Amino acid sequence: RMCRLALLCLLSALSVSWAKPRLPLLSPEMVQYINNADTTWAAGQNFHNVDISYVKSLCGTLLKGPRLPELVQSDEDMSLPDSFDARLQWPNCPTIKEIRDQGSCGSCWAFGAAEAISDRYCIHSNGKVSMEISAEDLLSCCDSCGMGCMGGFPSAAWDYWADSGLVTGGLYGSNIGCRPYSIAPCEHHVNGTRPPCTGEGDTPKCVSECNAGYTPSYVKDKRFGKQTYSVPSKEQQIMSELYKNGPVEAAFSVYEDFLLYKTGVYQHVTGQMLGGHAIKILGWGKENDTPYWLVANSWNTDWGDNGFFKILRGKDENISRMCSEAALDGLSTTLPPNSKRGCPA
Repeated sequence: RMCRLALLCLLSALSVSWAKPRLPLLSPEMVQYINNADTTWAAGQNFHNVDISYVKSLCGTLLKGPRLPELVQSDEDMSLPDSFDARLQWPNCPTIKEIRDQGSCGSCWAFGAAEAISDRYCIHSNGKVSMEISAEDLLSCCDSCGMGCMGGFPSAAWDYWADSGLVTGGLYGSNIGCRPYSIAPCEHHVNGTRPPCTGEGDTPKCVSECNAGYTPSYVKDKRFGKQTYSVPSKEQQIMSELYKNGPVEAAFSVYEDFLLYKTGVYQHVTGQMLGGHAIKILGWGKENDTPYWLVANSWNTDWGDNGFFKILRGKDENISRMCSEAALDGLSTTLPPNSKRGCPA
């Protein structure tokens, strides 16, 4: 009887694994499988004209890397709202609404940092200072951050800002700031004007000068962070940090189904893990009673929900573990020099 029971359990376990098919990456079959799964989000095609090597190169965050010292927020007297959106809280800070495009380069670790740093300069100046910090400067010049377009450590990116400083620089082709991004966005769709998405691009060279015609000089354009730290991997701590000081960078493990996200609150349904990815968290809330983090991605506005997505917050064990790893390894935040803690009036 025991043998039969063990065999029955084994067959049951095998039937569960067989019931979850191995679906081709980015396939219509995977889209249909997700949309039939009665989950909290809807899938669709974001990438129609891409090479698989490009998709894999997007996940350029090296997890399990160096960690910044944790800073615990004192939130005993703080009453946090049920929902929060930094775009609405600080409407005079345009960078919070911005979606960038890392192109064919695993530079998400640099983008998440540059985006959050840009937002915080504006927030802590009460909207008086609005600038785009250069992801290019960080990507190309930070030798201690990792391997450039082949991946990097978010926490090292924040330390580099504090130690070496970063210049300004806008999106590709924008001619904004000292060093705008030099890697062109690629075309996710079949019929478009951008070049096709293939492979992984070379890391730009570190150039210690601004684009022709830009003033001030490279050295004078440098901005330095005052204090860098990690946020403890607790939901309330992350929410308190967002509410007080603005968007943060986080890293998480990307599964194949995430590439197909369109709307709703993402949680893993199917597919294998592709690698680590860094993003910018800018809020939280609930959708149909499902708690979520509000996040800005760096895959252009034609991905997901106009470049943004929501991801399950605090309930699912796998997602919680991913967020916990993010908080320890990559959820790094900082304050500009001479800034004051607390929500701007």
